[in-house]
Amino acid sequence: MRRDLLLLGEMIEVAERACQLAAGVTAEQLRDDRLRSESLLWNFTVLGEAAAQLSDAVKERFPHVPWQQPARLRNRIVHGYWSIDMEILHTTASDQLPSFASDLRTVLDALAAEAQDAPEAEAEDAISTAATGEQAPASPDPAEDAARPGD
Repeated sequence: MRRDLLLLGEMIEVAERACQLAAGVTAEQLRDDRLRSESLLWNFTVLGEAAAQLSDAVKERFPHVPWQQPARLRNRIVHGYWSIDMEILHTTASDQLPSFASDLRTVLDALAAEAQDAPEAEAEDAISTAATGEQAPASPDPAEDAARPGD
């Protein structure tokens, strides 16, 4: 579940960033601003990759969320980059991403609440990871293991 929490947090972050990149500019202005348009493409790519990496359990549990759409858009960007329509990306970022990000927050909140019901240490770790995006160490410090008497 920790991986799903991390992925959902990343998805929310890049979805919100994509919305910000499209805000206040027209599709034509976006197309003419290479830095902004490439940033938008990158955020859509990360969003799609993270969506593809989510566990099937999360996708099946929340079927109302259109999990496949970001992955499809990512594939279109990566494999058909020469024919990307900025109008479509602008519309997606402006009109569809805000509600998608809201859906993602709902899913993240539900999973984080479940993590709180898990054993206390595991819950704290999962919530901290979801909030900060930082992963806890995978195993204890080997120096601590060596210092334990009787091992």
